[in-house]
Amino acid sequence: MLFSKAITDFLEYLEIEQNRSQKTIANYDHYLTRLVDFAGDIKVTDIDAELIRKWRLWLNRLGTNTSDELQKTTQNYHLIALRSFLKFCAKRNIPALAADKVELARTTRKQVTFLTPEEVERLFAQADTSKIAGLRDRAILELLFSSGLRVSELVSLDREHINLKRREFMVRGKGQKDRPIFISPDAARWIGEYLSAREDTASPLFVRYSGRKEVDRSGNFQRLTARSVQRMVARYAILAGITKHVSPHTLRHSFATDLLMNGADLRSVQALLGHSNIATTQIYTHVTDPHLKAVHEKFHHKKE
Repeated sequence: MLFSKAITDFLEYLEIEQNRSQKTIANYDHYLTRLVDFAGDIKVTDIDAELIRKWRLWLNRLGTNTSDELQKTTQNYHLIALRSFLKFCAKRNIPALAADKVELARTTRKQVTFLTPEEVERLFAQADTSKIAGLRDRAILELLFSSGLRVSELVSLDREHINLKRREFMVRGKGQKDRPIFISPDAARWIGEYLSAREDTASPLFVRYSGRKEVDRSGNFQRLTARSVQRMVARYAILAGITKHVSPHTLRHSFATDLLMNGADLRSVQALLGHSNIATTQIYTHVTDPHLKAVHEKFHHKKE
């Protein structure tokens, strides 16, 4: 079977049988198409260890708009997609290389960046809440820090999704998994003020107020994009005098860090973040254990 035909069958399998999101399917299509770009439309049986070795060298030297080479984590995304494809081939009895023959590159985990409580307050204070766009931005910042939402989850919210009285709602995250979201009284208050100030009836919770074509054909404001939120958060961080790189994900890190520093257990934080693997949540523990300093001071080199 030709590789391109097998890729099409695999993507349809992800959509219909695995119920994967359209974004995941698009990503897998992109990664596997990169192998077609490198090797041509070969037969699936032609994908062997030597071809993968040469492809990995090609990927390692493949530049992007911002760098002369792909990051190791991005290269691994390509290999993960190939592994998943090869597992699909085995399930469908399509002769192919065993998936476990594809090894991922070793990567160093990035250090978690989070904001201190004082930095969070400075960031919040930058939004000009006398204007509707500033009210929206303050509501977004409060919601990101209060809930630990991913930016993709935040921009997908509609008005009817969120319950300000109960201060809780459900969101569908990665892997099409639902999880409960709880928000603080402050976040609920700012979202309420923003919605009260809005004069439109558009369904999206957060809409655009500047830039290209603000309204759609029905006269409703367009949904705010993830990229717009990223730019907004970065701009306010600069205005707040915060020197570290700040993104919406930094507020998600700050949410998790704040919970753990105040005594929350790791399993609960895992559930609140929507991590499928506890190992993902464990990236926070080396900076958040509130007991280690006290233990060190109490017991290390204690003199009579």
